[in-house]
Amino acid sequence: MIAFNDFNNPQVQKLPEHLKQFIVEQHYEEYTALDHAVWRYVMRQNHHYLKDIAYYPYIPGLAAAGLDIEKIPDLQVMNDALQKIGWGAVTVDGFIPPAAFMEYQSYRVLVIAADIRQIHHIEYTPAPDIIHESAGHAPIIADQDYHQYLSYFGSIGAKAMYSSKDFELYEAIRELSILKEMHDPDPAALKKAEKRIKFCQKNMGEPSEMALLSRLHWWTVEYGLIGTLEEPKIYGAGLLSSIGESKSCMDPKVIKHWYTADAVNFPFDITQTQPQLFVTPNFQNLIDVLETFANTMAFRRGGSESILKAIECKNVCTAVYSSGLQISGIFSDMAMGKNDELHFLKTNSPSALAYNNKQLVQHGKTVHSHGFSSPVGRLKNLNKALEDAKDQELEDLGIVLGNKAFLDFCSGLKLEGTVSSIEKRNSKIILISFQDCSVKSEQGEVFFDPSWGSYDMAVGEKVIAVYCGAADKDAFEAIAPKASSTRQKSVYDTKTKHYHKLFEQVRACRETQSGFEKLSDIWEDLKQNYREDWLCGMEILEILETKKLNSTRSKEIRIDLEMKASNQTELSKLIYNGFYLLEDSKSN
Repeated sequence: MIAFNDFNNPQVQKLPEHLKQFIVEQHYEEYTALDHAVWRYVMRQNHHYLKDIAYYPYIPGLAAAGLDIEKIPDLQVMNDALQKIGWGAVTVDGFIPPAAFMEYQSYRVLVIAADIRQIHHIEYTPAPDIIHESAGHAPIIADQDYHQYLSYFGSIGAKAMYSSKDFELYEAIRELSILKEMHDPDPAALKKAEKRIKFCQKNMGEPSEMALLSRLHWWTVEYGLIGTLEEPKIYGAGLLSSIGESKSCMDPKVIKHWYTADAVNFPFDITQTQPQLFVTPNFQNLIDVLETFANTMAFRRGGSESILKAIECKNVCTAVYSSGLQISGIFSDMAMGKNDELHFLKTNSPSALAYNNKQLVQHGKTVHSHGFSSPVGRLKNLNKALEDAKDQELEDLGIVLGNKAFLDFCSGLKLEGTVSSIEKRNSKIILISFQDCSVKSEQGEVFFDPSWGSYDMAVGEKVIAVYCGAADKDAFEAIAPKASSTRQKSVYDTKTKHYHKLFEQVRACRETQSGFEKLSDIWEDLKQNYREDWLCGMEILEILETKKLNSTRSKEIRIDLEMKASNQTELSKLIYNGFYLLEDSKSN
């Protein structure tokens, strides 16, 4: 983790402690000259092509986000630019848990992977990298309607229920992305990681709220189109940052659908190009679709169906009573009535009670270390919800400090115990504590026994919301667990370091507009020692032809690149795209 005083950005400074654990230093000095060349190639290609097919704010948005086509962006420069539109940025180590990613968005902070794709994945990488995160996401958020949608999506997504299978898939994708971006990955490990992803995808079962919401995120934020079905424009970051798919997505073979709530029924494969895409007529439509889906989520519906989702989640969730009391823990059981009304809930892990997202004093995980349970609903002899009872009504019910109280719930649950404390917030009763307490059903089933200690009873007629995560995350110290896989720092041998040095020398010639006589020696070095190279040769050719230097050498380099394009299909498009851009720049 890094010192937050290093970021002079208001949005970053507002981040809560539980999100800061994912932030890493950018280590700008560790980017190689090859890394900068990869950035420059992708950005020049994208800038040239996207000026015609990207949604109009994209090109001016590059400068607004502090991005330079010539070199990898410095995070602080980006933060200085982004704060002018109310956003910030932090660098992280590749994929982070979806819940954390969403919460960053809600705080209007872009999560940017510090790494950059390897040259063999220059067109597209399934791994998050600085090209995708900064050049894909950052420029488009200059559009006010879009960045409001992005932030709102984050606030909804941060509450989504996810399953243990979701986390298994996340870990599998993260592991594969790390391997694919290694300098020299083990083929056997790659094959094993790919098999793991396919296994997870085939065994997901019923998709969770997070899985469904991720589909909406994918078809909008990552792969979204805007405009008409016939002539859409790109705004999705996955397309904006991919040389290959930004072009292929316009092919009529890629089916274009109008973006509606039906998009949630279309799963995606992060390792493949997309067979269909979705077009929204405007960004307000994105919010309307999101609202339609959010209305089906547990944090808006509450009740027994939402507690059931929390039990299936098997992760820390929060149930919100109608009084405002929040119960956070891993939910394990509940009791329902004939019409599925919720009568009782239970957690079986260290739990905490909170109000307005602030943990109550003496009600943290150490106090409720074995879990928490409580009735839900009205009392038989009170014509209103207990949380709304006045002092006289409490006295009539026998709920007085030091008094033995007998509470008879409409659900049939019966509580007997000595009142030890009553907590209120905003004139509502949220919690009543008892000593020597028992809770039983009409049939005699024991829900709490006096020998178990003091009993804290949550007060509320209903559970109005349930969502993933703790109410007070910083106090609870709970968020989606971090992945076990970690990125490995690249270690380069002497030959590779020298290869990087050649890129550095070419860059120096281009930037200083001097030392052009060195380019022939660099080319000879490439021919003798780096026959697989094409990018450094392309950069040398660019200088020679735009400056009209050494036509004999430039012809030799062009012929060499044409032969590589002919013999290696994976390089053909990259090389000819480079030629096309070179010819266009010469004509201008």
